[in-house]
Amino acid sequence: MAKIKLVTDSSIQLTPEEVARYDIRVVPLTIMIDSTVYIDGETITRSEFMEKMAEAKALPKTSQPAPGTFLDVFNDLTADGSQVLCVNMLQAISGTVNSARQAAELSDGDVTVVDCDFTDRAMAFQVIEAAKAIEAGADMDGVLARMTEVREHTILQMGVSTLDNLVKGGRLSKAAGVVGSLLNIKVVLQVADGELKVMQKGRGLKTLHRFVDGFVEKLQGLENLKEVGISFAGGEAYAQEIGNKIKAVLPNLPVLVRPTDPVIATHTGDGAFAIMCYTD
Repeated sequence: MAKIKLVTDSSIQLTPEEVARYDIRVVPLTIMIDSTVYIDGETITRSEFMEKMAEAKALPKTSQPAPGTFLDVFNDLTADGSQVLCVNMLQAISGTVNSARQAAELSDGDVTVVDCDFTDRAMAFQVIEAAKAIEAGADMDGVLARMTEVREHTILQMGVSTLDNLVKGGRLSKAAGVVGSLLNIKVVLQVADGELKVMQKGRGLKTLHRFVDGFVEKLQGLENLKEVGISFAGGEAYAQEIGNKIKAVLPNLPVLVRPTDPVIATHTGDGAFAIMCYTD
């Protein structure tokens, strides 16, 4: 049976230890800040990005990897006869998956590209479970089936303090953005069926605090809860506070709190955070 190798994009939330442990190839996106181009995770860190975005004259521009970049990776990894499974963030926020698909069509090897319908740690849930399935000897169909199970039992919800970046980047309607900017509206979004959907709107931070309290309560009622991820774009103290609330009621549950990727932070803006979980 041919070995299956994993590829993903840099919007994913993986620890360096997980990348090494599961031998995952991460293809970086690029970010342009005031005419300077940075390679995600290589020439700019997540904390550096937040500082530079705050000082930038205009909204940073993000770019998916070129098909040729993916093609080089695919041909390299399949040269020994291995298969490649490339898992990418949802198409609703980036054209990365389409770039990977173009490369897969040109590749000499056997490459399968998947839009995981999520990003960040919710994307990592699928990639890590895929890696475990590969280690257990599953073939490509078995690995994809396992990813589908995880995807169908994943929740990704986020609190956004300002809608400016989402509207400027075209990820949310301008009508919603006008409401947000004029009335200090805070918004709770959910990624569902590969789309960003508005769940709640309210004035002031109390809206986000109620959302967090409700999410923590919901977690306590979920059966076979496997893990929670909390990612943030600025506002680390509050993200850690959320993590501590969860640990207080679910002390044995793995909770990962980390800054989000620059690509996601560009879209959500400073002060945004996401809570992600999955059940098995």
